Amino acid sequence: MIHLLTSNWNEFISGFGWTLLSSVLALFFSLIIGSLFAILEVVPNKFLRIIGNIYVEVFRNIPLLVITMFFYLVIPLYVVKINGFTAGTIGLTIYTSAFIAETVRAGINSVDIGQMEAARGQGMTFWQAMRYIVLPQAFKYVIPPLGNQFVNLVKNSSVLAFVAGFDLMYQGNAIASQTFDTVNTYIIVGVFYLIITLPISYYMQHLERKLA
Repeated sequence: MIHLLTSNWNEFISGFGWTLLSSVLALFFSLIIGSLFAILEVVPNKFLRIIGNIYVEVFRNIPLLVITMFFYLVIPLYVVKINGFTAGTIGLTIYTSAFIAETVRAGINSVDIGQMEAARGQGMTFWQAMRYIVLPQAFKYVIPPLGNQFVNLVKNSSVLAFVAGFDLMYQGNAIASQTFDTVNTYIIVGVFYLIITLPISYYMQHLERKLA
């Protein structure tokens, strides 16, 4: 295993870097997009609620690979040229944001409705009350499930392997096909994934205890 790692070090590190970059980008944007659609699901405006519900239900119930392949094959053909890394990251972001939206919505619904009513009574708009009063409390409630979503996002980033995203799984598949050392190759790939996911998991647990 040591020989396999050292002889293919550059490939493993390259895959690790692309996976880390894709995960960070997807995590950041999916949290923003997911939070926005979570708010849309609970706004007083019925039309906006419908938009939020449609987005969440559609992208939660379409497989990640289908979404990714759509951006990899259809968008470059009819809209704009994008590479496999970009297509995979966009697909991962959209897919994850739908689950984050449901998680954040549940947190918003856990906040006493009197908090919103009191804020509105003080002259705040709905969006101001949501930003300054409701969302800070909602995120405290949903830290554990959000942590799970972030870890799942990193694991789901392996979908980039199907669109030549040069991620860990892509490099692992290439190395395994060249060396025929399948077992050790995927053990190393798994360890690299753990290097990303374990700190996220432990940090979210620390954050949960700190805010409890």
